This record gives sequence, structure tokens and C-alpha cells, in this order.
Amino acid sequence: MLLSSTRRGAHLARLLAVDQLRGWHAPSGIREPAEVIVSELAANAALHGVLPGRGFRLTLLLSPGGDRLRIEVTDGCGERRPPEVVPPQPPGDDAESGRGLILVDALAERWGTEAYAPSGKTVWAEVTER
Repeated sequence: MLLSSTRRGAHLARLLAVDQLRGWHAPSGIREPAEVIVSELAANAALHGVLPGRGFRLTLLLSPGGDRLRIEVTDGCGERRPPEVVPPQPPGDDAESGRGLILVDALAERWGTEAYAPSGKTVWAEVTER
């Protein structure tokens, strides 16, 4: 799904992901963490991966057995990658941002980044039913 790099696009990504996962009859142990992860990764793409005239792409890949989901969010701003390691301490209580990747790290079995040719990046996360 190609979405606009706006708050509205990030919100729509979450809604479309939830709808798709329900349509696939994905178990709640995958749907619930996936909703948070999609929301965080899409918000990051809309906020940090913005290039004029470019949106971001959301891809969901459910394993044939339905027990593993790969979430991919791709944007055109490859030079702005998230840190490889999540900060050990969350931001202060008054901070308005900085918790998204901490949530992704806590909810995903694993996550990372990949280059996306010619100049973009994909941030991905994998969720398994717990």
C-alpha cells in the first residue's frame, strides 16, 4: 500500500493493516502488537522519511501458517535510518517523542532496517503469536 507521508497517511496505514489482518483471520496475538508496530513505523516514516512528492509504502506478509507476520515500511529517505540499538533508557516523562522504537523493540520478535534502491530504506519488524 502506498500512502502519503502525513499524519493522516500514518493513521490510514494502521487502519488498513488492522482491516487486512482481520480479513486474513490473523490471531489476536499477532494483530494486537502489529497494530502498534504499524502505527509507530508509519508515524516515523511520515515524520522522518519525508521527501517532497514521495509517500511511504506499507507491506504486510503473513506466513502460510498464520503464525508469523513481517511488517515493512519503506520510505525514500535512506540517509535517515533509525539507530541499530534502542536506547536503554526511555526519554523523560515530559518528552513528546522517542518511545516508538522502544515499543517496536518490545513487541517485535526482531526488527531492523534495509537499504531500498535507489535511495530509500525499509524498516521491518517480525511478530509471532505469543
